[in-house]
Amino acid sequence: MSRPSLLSVMVAMLAGVLFLALWTMVHYSLSEDYKFLLPTPLAVLQALLHNAPALARATGNTVEGALLGFSLALAFGGLSALVLSLSPLMRAGLTPYLMMLQLTPIPVLAPLFVLWVGPGLKSVALITLLVCFFPLVVNTAQGLVSTDRRLVELFQMYRASRWQEIWRLRVPAALPYFFAGLRIAAILAPIGAVIGDFSSGSSAGDGGGLGFQALIYSSQARYPELFAVVMLTALLGFLFMGVVMVLSRLALSHWHDSYAQRDG
Repeated sequence: MSRPSLLSVMVAMLAGVLFLALWTMVHYSLSEDYKFLLPTPLAVLQALLHNAPALARATGNTVEGALLGFSLALAFGGLSALVLSLSPLMRAGLTPYLMMLQLTPIPVLAPLFVLWVGPGLKSVALITLLVCFFPLVVNTAQGLVSTDRRLVELFQMYRASRWQEIWRLRVPAALPYFFAGLRIAAILAPIGAVIGDFSSGSSAGDGGGLGFQALIYSSQARYPELFAVVMLTALLGFLFMGVVMVLSRLALSHWHDSYAQRDG
């Protein structure tokens, strides 16, 4: 590990220790009537270990919903971005409807999803798709239309077809934008799955995810368990984003300037 990387890890660990210390100090500074609202990190860890089987099962269900919704967003988002990049007229005509879909509150759509596909995994995946879709489409479409004009003219000079220009020039040039949108979508995927679980999840067949567990713990006033759910959701976000960052480095590190400047 290089010295800058080691220093970054040490700074991150120190920040984590300071955060936990501050959290503990705030807990003990509260009066006895309010300490239950902010359990200590140790209490959260104990709740996590004590409820490990139920939380592990819920985490697996949340991962399943997040992965399915994320995959659907990747497929439909990439296709939609390609359609939007074909012409300014196409972007002007379709962008308002994409924004309308993004701005529609999920609690309004969740009952419709339950009616259409039933509660549980399918509804959770659709809600995750909605949460992840917009940043992926916007970033990828922006990349596809931001290709260096000189390179586009060079392809046209050599009489490349429209599809050759798209697949051999615009798509590779849009990869940094695509991975930027993918990182945002990866962070949002577990959040979307938990929100979907709140709105349309189901515990049938042990199918409840972290959102469903949070509802149970909230109704029972089990606050350390609620904090454990928050922690697991955050860890899933880090995990999803970490995988995307690895894929981004594999795809871009050999040629894109951002990685060359970072490694130099």
